[in-house]
Amino acid sequence: MNLHLLRVFLTVVEQQGFSRAAETLFVSQSAVSKAVRELESQLDLPLLERTGSDGKAVRGGVHGIALTDHGRALFEHARAIFALERIAIEDIRDRVELRQGRLRIGASTTVAAYWLPQQLGPFMRRHPQLATELIVGNTEQISRAVIDCAVDIGYVEGSVDDPRIAARHWRDEPLRLIAAADSALGARRRPTIGELSRQTWLLREPGSGTRQVAQSLFAARAIAPARTVEIGSNEAIARAVAAGAGIALLPATVVADLILMQRVRPIALGDDETLSRPLYRLELANRPRAPALQAFLQEEREA
Repeated sequence: MNLHLLRVFLTVVEQQGFSRAAETLFVSQSAVSKAVRELESQLDLPLLERTGSDGKAVRGGVHGIALTDHGRALFEHARAIFALERIAIEDIRDRVELRQGRLRIGASTTVAAYWLPQQLGPFMRRHPQLATELIVGNTEQISRAVIDCAVDIGYVEGSVDDPRIAARHWRDEPLRLIAAADSALGARRRPTIGELSRQTWLLREPGSGTRQVAQSLFAARAIAPARTVEIGSNEAIARAVAAGAGIALLPATVVADLILMQRVRPIALGDDETLSRPLYRLELANRPRAPALQAFLQEEREA
């Protein structure tokens, strides 16, 4: 069914006349008449009959529009169809103007806990009508969520090599190699590679960006840990280090309080006082940005 012809038919009935419908649609009266005839031809059903002042149907009358039974049925369908169109337009306008909609952000654990809240909090206060959701996982899980469109954007700690994902550098995050403050290693300023290799290293699970950077450190410095222990949380690892369970390479934001309380001590590697790693912003390649995401990224650039 041609929706343009259906809209003309609906307008003729609502305006109770071909001339008034033409004025409403900004077309000629002959174009309106032609459209209605074409719709009747396509459906092979009579839809309208013009009536005289006495209410009797007459050919060429001008005092009103009468619907056939078929026309009345089609008119009700047309009203419902174009009512849905109006609802859709209003909904999209509200979303563009951020009066409603949803923003789903995926973030790896450290980003979600330490970097995003300072941006997400003000954004949510400025746009209380938006349904905002923060999904937390490791780098691999967030990458999958971006590919599956389960989130609109992702922020991760590890590198992502997938042609379906557009990965952009977001910021650099300082890292610290830490040991318990009262441990023998913690008392040394710059331990040797051999000393580092003899330690128990506490690592995140496979797929974590924090684990990736630790493994990159092992390869770059020829460190061969005597033992590794897997723990699924940076905060848990930091506290395990403080308790003397081993050493770990962690984001500086995670261990800052423990260093301040002198429960752990940062350890320098060679001439490097600190290390850092890049954080990445992930989007599905070629996926259009929704208005809510555009607004969030704009505020991020202005921050």
